[in-house]
Amino acid sequence: MSTFERYLSIWVTLSILAGLALGALFPDLFTTLAGWEIGKINLVITVLIWVMIYPMMVAVNFAALARVHERPKGLIITLAVNWAIKPFTMAVLGIIFFEYVFAPFIEPETAGEYIAGLILLGAAPCTAMVFVWSQLTRGDPNYALAQVSVNNLVMVVLYAPLVALLLGLTEVTVPWDTLLLSVVLFVVVPLVAGVLTRLFLTRRARDAALAEASVTGFTGRLKPFSVLGLLGTVVLLFGFQGDVIIERPALIAMIAVPILIQSYGIFALAYAAAWRWGVPHTVAAPCALIGTSNHFELAVAVAIGLFGLNSVAALVTVVGVLVEVPVMLSLVWFANRTRQRFAA
Repeated sequence: MSTFERYLSIWVTLSILAGLALGALFPDLFTTLAGWEIGKINLVITVLIWVMIYPMMVAVNFAALARVHERPKGLIITLAVNWAIKPFTMAVLGIIFFEYVFAPFIEPETAGEYIAGLILLGAAPCTAMVFVWSQLTRGDPNYALAQVSVNNLVMVVLYAPLVALLLGLTEVTVPWDTLLLSVVLFVVVPLVAGVLTRLFLTRRARDAALAEASVTGFTGRLKPFSVLGLLGTVVLLFGFQGDVIIERPALIAMIAVPILIQSYGIFALAYAAAWRWGVPHTVAAPCALIGTSNHFELAVAVAIGLFGLNSVAALVTVVGVLVEVPVMLSLVWFANRTRQRFAA
């Protein structure tokens, strides 16, 4: 690990401060950048995510990917945590905090929207950033791709009925353009680019070992750019929402509390289950991180569709975006520090 990567938490902190400062100094610029989107997905953030996950996609080996089903434990844990536990615990936390703990500090009629925003976050596992977290923990790229792909398939089927059940609604309109476009942009496009690059790098290799060495050397040279993409994403996210953070810090802090408890709790559950079940760390770390991270584009889009652009529910999903990156980096640090406790 380079010196730059070793102090990643410091660079992220500086990026958060830079985002807040730049958002305050150049609000028109960030408003313009925030408007560059298709299907509620910001195009600038999309490019930065491509920079982050492209090296991992180059590392995907389809020969190994075809054998992922031989190691089902990670997929079982991911599916159980994401769909049988996470949405329901988020709903319970929302009720506890916004109907009881924080009730004296909010308008009573808005409590339901706070809870709804949390549910929308909790029911949408991550599609894109999990590739970044997997890469930072030296996760198995083939298994991470399989986990994301399976979760995307389940999300298409279960997201709307699960949200409708938890919100007590008869119908939830899923923004299919956001959901499907996110899969194309964050999985299909970088995966195709990665496959083509891998074919180019290995086309003249005399054996498998030389081919893998060529791929490893290439992805190693790209890693600094991947980290810079992460820092750029942090700057933009906090720049986009800097005015909200500065104007309503107490409200942001209240919303962040259940999200933080949920994030660390879900990670602890999945990570401990993987350790107890003898899952290797290259699978266990992404397995736990995918449930902790959220598909915030989908959550934000549904919140706006159901409750409106300036609703409390939409604000909750936005706070989820801001909380996620620092939380996930802390969990990446923890996963890397505990690597030796897992099976090889």
